[in-house]
This record gives sequence, structure tokens and C-alpha cells, in this order.
Amino acid sequence: MKRSGAEFGAEGARKEARMIEPGAAIGVLGGGQLGRMMALAGAPLGYRFVALDPAPEAPCGQVAAQIVAAYSDKDAAAELAERTDVITYEFENVDAEVAALLEERSYVPQGSRLLYTTQHRLREKAALEAAGATVAPYAEVKSEAELDAAVKRLGTPCVLKTATGGYDGKGQVVVRDGSEVASAYAELAVTGAELVVEQFVKFQCEISVIAARSSSGETSTFPPAENIHRRGILHASIVPARVPADVLAEAERLAARIAESLGAVGLLAVEMFYGRDGVLYVNEVAPRPHNSGHYTMEACTTSQFEQHVRAICGLPLGSPELRTPVVMVNVLGEHLAGVHKLMLSPESAGTEAVRPKLHLYGKAETKAGRKMGHINLLCGDTADALAWIESAGIWPSE
Repeated sequence: MKRSGAEFGAEGARKEARMIEPGAAIGVLGGGQLGRMMALAGAPLGYRFVALDPAPEAPCGQVAAQIVAAYSDKDAAAELAERTDVITYEFENVDAEVAALLEERSYVPQGSRLLYTTQHRLREKAALEAAGATVAPYAEVKSEAELDAAVKRLGTPCVLKTATGGYDGKGQVVVRDGSEVASAYAELAVTGAELVVEQFVKFQCEISVIAARSSSGETSTFPPAENIHRRGILHASIVPARVPADVLAEAERLAARIAESLGAVGLLAVEMFYGRDGVLYVNEVAPRPHNSGHYTMEACTTSQFEQHVRAICGLPLGSPELRTPVVMVNVLGEHLAGVHKLMLSPESAGTEAVRPKLHLYGKAETKAGRKMGHINLLCGDTADALAWIESAGIWPSE
């Protein structure tokens, strides 16, 4: 769904907005798989890429130039600014002070304010509420006594989370009854991070929307994905999501409104719970390409990665149209051997019903639970793709 900046109001567009023409160099804070796929999508448009990442031959560094240094290294950040024309980030745990420094020395259309907001769950929730979104009832927690009082008020189950850091299920503990308050608080208090407890939302499913907003204020949203998690890690994304059409349309409108309210430039992934009460609860946002948007690479006219490049460079946004139903399934470390075996077999070509498209990230170390790649299963019916996942025997059912 595309909307003009005029429709939403361009007052959020940054005064320094400029068009970065093909041939320019794009700097990427972070050299992981998101940066890698961004570089691969931006190269056909004529852009060059330089990544900053502490890991030698990081995934992005295998397909682009790389500065090997810590994210907090201000000299390295200055070098990145000198070698590039525009800078973006591929994950939100980049040092916000470095991002602010780069704003002074380079062109960072995403800015550091949104990074500062989304790095902290309490700030993020306040910003989402200001944008008119509904979030699960929550409370800040500074002591075991405060957690106990909040749990009694919010009810159980609820989820205690660190306000900063945490991903793929890390940095959070489910509190199922009052007897678990002390152990939950002790487990996360040792991190030293601020804590927040959230009421557990009874939901039908989780959906996410990738919204794009260009430096000129143009906004576009991709079709919502229905997300399935296992052990706190995204397992698969189903598109079209198996949710009523009016709910999907409202999810896109909500994501676009949040992107506008936050003054986002580039991509903003908005994760939501579709509650049993019919309400859309926004769980969190990420100001970058997102795992649940990988399906766009073959299934949409424009991928999320190309769209991000277009948005930060001030180009017109591409069409987000869905060209085929699709299921994206993640390849974790424990799945990699099975996927390698599958892709060397005749079955890798797929069938008329399901056409697999493999993407491996080139990570040096394989670990259980670590995202090593994904497969987009293009299909006529997502039920066929889900059956393909089960029959492959690579992803054990839970």
C-alpha cells in the first residue's frame, strides 16, 4: 500500500533531506545478514556499500567493503563518514552516541533519535502510545516489590523484560503466578538493565508490517506477515496472513501512522498481536529491515531491502505489491546440514506447487538457534508451502 507524503503530511520529513544518486556509496553500521542483503539489493541500482563491523569478513563484508572495528570506535565511524555519502544502520543496538556523531559529520537520514527511542522498551512504548497505537498494559519495575505489585495489578501470566537489549526470546521471563515473582526478578535484575513487565496478551496470532518512509515523506507498506515462533525465535512468516482483510488493512494503516509519527526514514518493522478481542496490540518496532520481511525478496515487486535503499536515498518508493503467496522459513544452525543436503538433491528445484528460494548468510560460525539463512517458498497456496516444510524433515514439529 503506497501513500504520498502529502497525504500523511510531510512535516516529519527532515530538513536536511537530499537525494543520493546512483553511484554514491552507502555506509552501513553493522555487517550482518541484513546489511549483506541490503548491499545485494542496492548494487543493481548502482550503489556501492561500506560496512562497519567488528567481525572480520562479516556477512556484509563478503559482498561489500568493510571497516573492521568496534561499533563504539569513533575513529572508525569517522572513516565510515569520510568514505560514504549516506549512512544507515542494520540493527538497533548500534551505539546511539556514535550515530549522533555521524549525524554531525555525515548524512544519516534515519537520525539517532529514533534509534535512541527503539533501543529502550519504555521509551518505545511511550512513543507508540503517542502515535495512537494500543500496547499491552505495562509497568516499569525497579524492585522485587514493584514487580509483585505490578503482577497483582496486571494479572498472570505476564512477561518481565529487560528494557534494553534482548532478542529472539532473550532478556525476558514469563511470570505464570505470584510464586515466580522473586525468581523472575532475580534472573533479570543481575543484568543491571532497567526492567518492564507487560500483561500477557491473549492473541489469535502475531502479525508484522514492514513500513517504508522516504526522506521526502512518501510512505509505503508491505502486506502483513503472519509470524510463527518456536522457542522465542521466528520460525516462519506466512503471506497473505490468515487474518480478516479488514484487520490486515488496519494493520497497514497503523504501521504507516506509527512511521509518520516517529519521523522514520527507511524501514520500520511493526510487530503486532491480533488479540482474541479483535484489537491490534503493537508489541515493538525495529527501525531497519526485518526477518519477517524476507519474504519480499522474491514474492513482492520490490524487496524490503531495495525499498530501504530507495527510502534513505530519497528515490521514489517501489511497488510493494505481492506477486505470489509465500512462506518464509528460517534456517537456524541446527537446520543447516539438512538444508545443504536438500539443496544438493533434485528436490531443491521444487514442484509446480512450491518453489523454494534459498538464501544463506555466509556466517563463519554455526550455532544452534543462530539464524544462518532462510528459504522463501513461493506457492499458489500457503498450505502447500507449510506442508513442504513438514515433509522436508528439517524443521522438527513442536
